[in-house]
Amino acid sequence: MEGGALLKRVSAVTVRKRLIFVLLSGLIIFSIIGFRLAYVQFALGEDLTNKAKDLWSRNIPFEPERGKIVDKNGIALAENKSAPTVYVVPRQIEDPVTASKQLASVLNMSPTKAYQDITEQTSMVRIHPEGRKISFEKAEQVRNLGIKGVYIAEDSKRHYPFGKSLAHVLGFAGIDNQGLMGLEAFYNKELSGQKGSMSFFSDAKGKRMPQMPDGYTPPRDGLDVKLTIDSRVQTIIERELDLAEVKYQPDGAIAIAMNPNNGEILAMASRPSFYPEKFQEVSPEVFNRNLPIWSTYEPGSTFKIITLAAALEEKKVDLYKDHFHDPGFVSVGGAKLRCWKRGGHGHQSFLEVVENSCNPGFVELGERLGKEKLLSYVRSFGFGEKTGIDLQGEAKGLLFKLNRMGPVEQATTSFGQGVSVTPIQQVAAVSAAVNGGTLYEPYVAKELVDPVSGEVVKKKTPVVKRRVISEETSKQIRFALESVVAQGTGRNAFVEGYRVGGKTGTAQKARDGVYLKNNHIVSFIGVAPADDPQIVIYTAIDNPKGTVQFGGTVAAPIVGKMMEDSLQILNVKPRKKQIEKEVKWDDPQIVKVPNLIGLSKKELSVQLENLKLEISGSGQKVVQQSPMPGTKVETGSVIRLYLN
Repeated sequence: MEGGALLKRVSAVTVRKRLIFVLLSGLIIFSIIGFRLAYVQFALGEDLTNKAKDLWSRNIPFEPERGKIVDKNGIALAENKSAPTVYVVPRQIEDPVTASKQLASVLNMSPTKAYQDITEQTSMVRIHPEGRKISFEKAEQVRNLGIKGVYIAEDSKRHYPFGKSLAHVLGFAGIDNQGLMGLEAFYNKELSGQKGSMSFFSDAKGKRMPQMPDGYTPPRDGLDVKLTIDSRVQTIIERELDLAEVKYQPDGAIAIAMNPNNGEILAMASRPSFYPEKFQEVSPEVFNRNLPIWSTYEPGSTFKIITLAAALEEKKVDLYKDHFHDPGFVSVGGAKLRCWKRGGHGHQSFLEVVENSCNPGFVELGERLGKEKLLSYVRSFGFGEKTGIDLQGEAKGLLFKLNRMGPVEQATTSFGQGVSVTPIQQVAAVSAAVNGGTLYEPYVAKELVDPVSGEVVKKKTPVVKRRVISEETSKQIRFALESVVAQGTGRNAFVEGYRVGGKTGTAQKARDGVYLKNNHIVSFIGVAPADDPQIVIYTAIDNPKGTVQFGGTVAAPIVGKMMEDSLQILNVKPRKKQIEKEVKWDDPQIVKVPNLIGLSKKELSVQLENLKLEISGSGQKVVQQSPMPGTKVETGSVIRLYLN
């Protein structure tokens, strides 16, 4: 009995211990589970919910509006056209065969490819390329098919309203609206913006979950880029290059217009050109080369302005008192360097040396300076280094090193041969020579603007690189350049009523170390008004056909036309004081435009035997005319009349 009772007590104790152990274990387990549930609920709940939503959600992207590129007056040069894109959620397609045939017929694609796209094993498919950036009409046709699982997303494509104008500067954007060339690439980050999306929820089988509300995250549009370009001046530049292309069939052509007082580029153009929206249709050699900043070549006589500036600043020459005799050549270091004029210019003042673009005369100026001073000024004016313009692909040119500059190299450098420069370097340098002596960094983009608020986010201000010459020297250069146009080799750039200064250039082209025959780059750089410069225009024509290849013959009249129209566009008033143009036997006759305002059509019929009339309007009397009365023009010029 006692033994049995003892066993029962032992057994009871063991059971209690086991029950306590189980109870404690259960409490511990439930505590862990409870703690874990609380942790998941409160600490991880939001994250897990978002992950679940990510698994269920399907996002249809909404592209941001790429920022516009506008000229200094707010006129759009690059903008956007709405271009919808087709997306498909394959698991929502109920009848893939029928759907593929319907889509194929609307999007002009093969039914086989359409079927492959809409049955792809993925959550969402973009129909590419047939369904990308389609027209509104196409998008409406797709929408009217009423196919479940087919969606139309908002998208856009780049549009360039001015066609080829400014093509190399603007560049272009790809199918994904990413900047690939020019300003589109340089400011791609600022122009791009941030994507938005429309989201909906679907289950594992791809079916929409109607109890879950759709979401929409709006895209953030890119910033607008406001340029220094004046589209009116750009149109004039493009027009004259187009005419030159037709007339001379050149290998290439460039033009740059710049405000010399701050470095703002007003216009820039290249030939051959292209349509940015159709860049795929031209060779990369065309759109990859923005010639005004990329091409390097011997500048020829336009470079003489730098030699002249250095000589005047160092007081090595007096343009009136000092004289020089040009026999047609000069011997330097055993080499005979010839003047462009056979037989030379004879005895002349140094102002006439500049007017006549006399090579031996400039060799003399180079010798007076010495190679150290000459090269120092050339570098100070910005040659041999990039200007820093905000465009891709700028070259820096090539200069002789001081230790390799012998007498011949010094002589040829003084008149622009043997050195390699870019057009933008020449424009920046000559601007410094005429604006009072300050070298500015040229630039194209002026402001970054918020498209919604209109607030200027970032603004570019003129960057002064250094002072290169004094105001007094600059004044002398302006007068000398005006003399070149009125009485020297630049006479074909003369504009009646405006004080235009400038310098011609005729540069030999070299290939494999040998100068080519009858193959030159002819150029002219002009500045106006000469007493208060507001614009500098440089034009170069590469190997013009069917003409004498001189800068004064080909390029000067082109710049003259550009200057005349641009100055009027910029509201620069004609000057009363102007160096009289030296008249030669082959110059066109100049006549004054009479006052035709108020005359009737009948009275016009007996007027202007030596001028042509272009009449607009359907009235009977003239209410406006261009050019204005009293303006001097060439015989045979067109007078535009506007009737009431």
